[in-house]
Amino acid sequence: MKNTTGQLGEGKILPLIFKLTIPAVIAQLITFLYNIVDRMFVAKIGESGMDALAALGIVLPITLIIQAFANLIGLGGSPLASIKLGENDKSEADRIFNVSFIMLTIVGIIVSVITFAFARPIVVLFGCPSTAIEFAASYLKIYSLGTAFVLLAQGLNPFITAQGHSFTAMFSVLIGAITNIALDPLFIFVFDMGVNGASLATIISQFISFVWIIAFFMSKKSIFSLRIKDMKPNAKRIFAIISLGLSPFVMTITECAIQIVFNINLNVSTGGDKDYTAALTVMLSALQLISLPLNGLGYGMQPFVSYNYGKGDSQRLKKGIKYVTLIAFIFAVSIWSLSMAFPQVYAYLFSASDNVEYIVRNYTPFFLMGSIMFFVQMTLQNINVALGQAKCSLILAVTRKVIILIPLCFALTHYLGFKGVYLSEGIADLTAGIITSIVIFITFPKVYKKREKALGLDNSEQPSENKD
Repeated sequence: MKNTTGQLGEGKILPLIFKLTIPAVIAQLITFLYNIVDRMFVAKIGESGMDALAALGIVLPITLIIQAFANLIGLGGSPLASIKLGENDKSEADRIFNVSFIMLTIVGIIVSVITFAFARPIVVLFGCPSTAIEFAASYLKIYSLGTAFVLLAQGLNPFITAQGHSFTAMFSVLIGAITNIALDPLFIFVFDMGVNGASLATIISQFISFVWIIAFFMSKKSIFSLRIKDMKPNAKRIFAIISLGLSPFVMTITECAIQIVFNINLNVSTGGDKDYTAALTVMLSALQLISLPLNGLGYGMQPFVSYNYGKGDSQRLKKGIKYVTLIAFIFAVSIWSLSMAFPQVYAYLFSASDNVEYIVRNYTPFFLMGSIMFFVQMTLQNINVALGQAKCSLILAVTRKVIILIPLCFALTHYLGFKGVYLSEGIADLTAGIITSIVIFITFPKVYKKREKALGLDNSEQPSENKD
């Protein structure tokens, strides 16, 4: 265990940050490819390309619901396991991992059955344009067949990162993405399966990722081992996992909720015009290009943060968080500036029609204007979870989407029409980012001091050399 986790509590901080976060950021960029490759290919399906693109925009919130459950368990259990490793309690860390595994399996089966049985009513409820309903329903039915593997692959990967094996976690995503990129054109065009081919390619690629991950946990490299005796449900552990995972769950589920709100408002304000839904799909892809790498920075830092929090090494924590905040800020400003200057690039990526390209070029700057604050909203929010601050993280997650964005979207759409949908995202992200910044920079020092007090430490008794 020392070889894989001991490095988290000693040695130079900045090189360690790069070692942990670069694979995590790459993994998130690969996830971005996962999300957009299907859209890029289906947009090229002859005359029905924009209908197919709109359909995938409708299905996206549903796939986010699945991701939310993976986050609830995976991002709730893995920081807890890391904290236990920091406390030298490996047996409890193992039990947390195994309980998380069985929870992911059960939830995956339940979600799979529900989405298959109610695919068509779900896409209609989520505001699907009438011309895209068949595309969306057929995609979702096939996707639902692999839901359990999707949930397990996404939910178990954080436990690989928690051990310090960032590159292994990255490869588990990379393998699936490469498979998806290879199978998409084969199934969509060569086998002439259209949207169904895109969905089939996705679940096959996720299954391969799942096999890779299980093989890792069955190897000697893994600290955690799959043991049936440790999978026995325990109310206290389940509650602890869900409590800590509730913030990333809510962050993801509210992303889903707002996209449903967007789709419904666009459907009503434009009379069901598929071009506006297709344009929204493009803009959401642009938003992911900014948010996912910043999420990766936060995810990559979680083992470092949780482990040193477990030890009570606040000096090391402060330095590490300071470095990653600066890195996240530089990235956010850079990609935000390019997106503001050249929004039409996103339309070109998806071979958008002239009408969709016009909407994207004119309204993407409004949609993305608040994403500059994602260095706090995404990166530091994940670090907040790693510190075990479930309640604070949950409140901040709810504030951005539920309290600010959803009411704002309805209000602005009422007065401005479809423009209000695109404008509401930018305003809400900017406002929520400022609020989150204030809360986090006030609460973090208090969290450090509280942990030191709980362990009976003071500044002269820090457990590491705190090398830079």
